[in-house]
Amino acid sequence: MSFSKLGLSKQIINAVSDEGYKNPTMIQAQSIPAILSGRDVISDAQTGTGKSAGFILPILEILSKSNRLRGNNTRSLILVPTRELADQVHQSVKKYSTYLPIKSEVVFGGVKINPQMLNLRGGVDILVATPGRLLDLYKKNSIKFTKLEVLVLDEADRMLDLGFIDQIKEILDLLPKNRQNLLFSATFSDEIRELGKSISNDPFEISVTPSNPKLETIEHYLYPLDQIQKTDALIYLFKKEKWKQALVFTSTKHGADKLVTDLIKKGISTAAIHGNKSQAARTKALADFKDGNVKILVATEIISRGIDINQLYKVVNFDLPRRAEGYIHRIGRTGRAGIRGTAISFVNADEFEMLQIIERLLQQLIPRRILEGFIPKVMLAESVLNTKPFKKKKPKKNKKI
Repeated sequence: MSFSKLGLSKQIINAVSDEGYKNPTMIQAQSIPAILSGRDVISDAQTGTGKSAGFILPILEILSKSNRLRGNNTRSLILVPTRELADQVHQSVKKYSTYLPIKSEVVFGGVKINPQMLNLRGGVDILVATPGRLLDLYKKNSIKFTKLEVLVLDEADRMLDLGFIDQIKEILDLLPKNRQNLLFSATFSDEIRELGKSISNDPFEISVTPSNPKLETIEHYLYPLDQIQKTDALIYLFKKEKWKQALVFTSTKHGADKLVTDLIKKGISTAAIHGNKSQAARTKALADFKDGNVKILVATEIISRGIDINQLYKVVNFDLPRRAEGYIHRIGRTGRAGIRGTAISFVNADEFEMLQIIERLLQQLIPRRILEGFIPKVMLAESVLNTKPFKKKKPKKNKKI
C-alpha cells in the first residue's frame, strides 16, 4: 500500500516522499484512515513504528481543508511529556507541512516564555506543548482553545508516570467537548486505556505492539560487575572495541554527572542530559551527540523514549532501569530503521531482582558474558526464567475528566 491510497493530498504525499518514505507503516495504515474519518483513536505502538506521522499526517489533511485561525487560538493541540519530544514532534510537523499553508509552534519550559507568547499571537493551526508550559501560557491569556478541533496525547503513559495527571485534567477541563481525541503511546496499561476511553467517544483501537516484545534487530547481553567496576569497564570497552559512539543510561542525575566527569578525565568527549540541565544545555548535548562531536551521551530516563538518533549502534545500561518496561524503551534507541544495534547492561548483585523482572517481561534470559579483567567480588546469582505472565491490573472505574 502507498500513501496515495490513504486519502492524503498531493502536497502531503510530496512532503512524505521528500523524507524518503514510500509506503506507510502498519500503524500509519490503520490510524490515518480512522483519523480522516473523524474517529477518536486509541493506539499503542513501539517506538520506531512511525507513530508520530500516524497522527501528524491526517491532522494536516484535516486542517488544510480550511483556514480558521482566530486570535490566540489553536486548532490542534499535541501534548507530550518532555521538551525533547516536543521539539522532535514539531520538527516532524514542519517537514510534513512544507507544501501547506499551516502555521505551527512548539512551547515547553526551561526557556523564556515571552518569545513563545509572541509566536502565538494571531493563532496557530498546530501547537505542540508540554503540560506545564501550556498552562502557564493559558494563565497569561496567550493561548485559547475555543476553536480547538483535535487533541493528541502522545506518550500518555509517560505523562502519567512523570506526574502530569493533575495538569492533564486541568487542561482537559479547558477544552471544548466537541473535539477529536487521539491517544498514542509506546505502551498502554489498562489504566491508560480506560483513561482514553473516558475522554473519547467510541474510539477506534489500534495495537501493533506484541505482548512479548521481540528485539530482532538488537543484540543484547549483560556483564556481571560490581558497581565500583562499571566506570572502568565502560572506558575499557569504549577504547578496546573502538566504539564510535554510545548512549549510556544511569539511574540518577548525580550518577550521570559523575560519570561524565570521570570519562572526560580519561579523554572521552562526553555530555549529560537530564532534568536538572537547562533546556539550552540539553539541546546542545543532544545536537553535539547527533553531530558526532560528543562520543558518549549519558542520560537518565528523560530520553529513553521518543527520541530518534540515527545510526546509533551502542546503548549501555550503566544501571538497570527502575521499571522493566524501561529496558525496552532504552535499548530501543538502537536497532532502528533496519539497522542492527547492540545493547549492553552492567548488572551488579543488588540489581538481580530487577534483572529477573526484565527477563520475565522479555520471556527470555539475557545472555551473560564475562569481561576480561573485571570479575566481580560479589557474583550475580543465576537467573531462572519465570514464564508466568504478569497479572493485569484491574482497570479503575471510568471517570469523566
